[in-house]
Amino acid sequence: MTETSSLWLAKQLIARASITPDDHGCQEIIAERLRAIGFSIEHMPFGRTQNLWARRGSGTPLLCFAGHTDVVSPGSAGAWASPPFRPTERNGKLYGRGSADMKTSIACFITACERFIAQHPQFPGSLSLLITSDEEGDGKDGTVRVVETLRARGEHIDYCIVGEPTAEHILGDTIKNGRRGSLSGSLTIHGKQGHIAYPHLAANSIHLAAPALTELTAEHWDNGNAYFPPTGFQISNIHAGTGATNVIPGELSVQFNFRFSTESDAESLQRRVEAILDKHHLRYSLQWQLFGQPFLTEAGRLTQAAQAAIAEECSIQAVLSTGGGTSDGRFLKAIARELIELGPVNASIHQIDEHIDLAAIPRLSAIYENILRRLLLD
Repeated sequence: MTETSSLWLAKQLIARASITPDDHGCQEIIAERLRAIGFSIEHMPFGRTQNLWARRGSGTPLLCFAGHTDVVSPGSAGAWASPPFRPTERNGKLYGRGSADMKTSIACFITACERFIAQHPQFPGSLSLLITSDEEGDGKDGTVRVVETLRARGEHIDYCIVGEPTAEHILGDTIKNGRRGSLSGSLTIHGKQGHIAYPHLAANSIHLAAPALTELTAEHWDNGNAYFPPTGFQISNIHAGTGATNVIPGELSVQFNFRFSTESDAESLQRRVEAILDKHHLRYSLQWQLFGQPFLTEAGRLTQAAQAAIAEECSIQAVLSTGGGTSDGRFLKAIARELIELGPVNASIHQIDEHIDLAAIPRLSAIYENILRRLLLD
């Protein structure tokens, strides 16, 4: 089996217009390859979402590759230099929606497993893949539902590798060993609308809110730790007024978000925000939405194996990072003892002309296989 099989499989998957949550047949392609090397296949559809749980072996440790077949919309196909769902090689790169995020990683998962099993058919421990079609959407029927099912029947993962694009500049330069939590708030400050010439008969919601918003933006939430930067608070949207220049606004709407470290939790952040609002004697309505708790895998066997594999295959030293947005790792950590994210360069993800370097594809597959040897054979 030549290493071009990673590229060939990546092209097969990219050619499927699997805009979230439509898998568009990707998981059938994956299942066929995995059945051929002894994996048992379990499809777990929930709502419109297709999920795949594949496992080979029943012993420990269990190493799981996790990822998603769904992609974000390509937008206007005419804006692409080549059609987004026609994988195209050009100037040393593979172009197509999902090439970096993250169909190529899935292809490399599979080819790494194929080579590893061909060389070590009786390897100790177990291998699995967990694939969803709803990572780019709301995620309600995706990985989180599979994790709930696995946990209910007592299945746990020792080592989990999520194929999200993590590299900043070149393949292997960054490994994500955690992610910050994400907590959003929708705040409405209630004043009283009135004529701007008679402010004593009204209550300007902007003026009322300004001191509290200033305090919130200046608040020091925590110091972070060795793995996480300090928790950050950002206002993303703010609106008040009718558009008229002579009307005092009766309501001010504010949307904000916390990206928080393991030094804080959602409940304490909510309490602190509400305490500041109460201190300023505001009348307000506030709705919270928790998108994900922070999670962390401290440096250990999995991170060491990944760094050693990258050093051997790419001749660079990977750094550990917890930056960036949320991922399905926040769900998987509930059943995974150690978890990292490791994949290609992320510079073009969700963009027009998304791409991956052709030379990175065999190296990524080799990294995954190297990790398998270190964790399941050593």
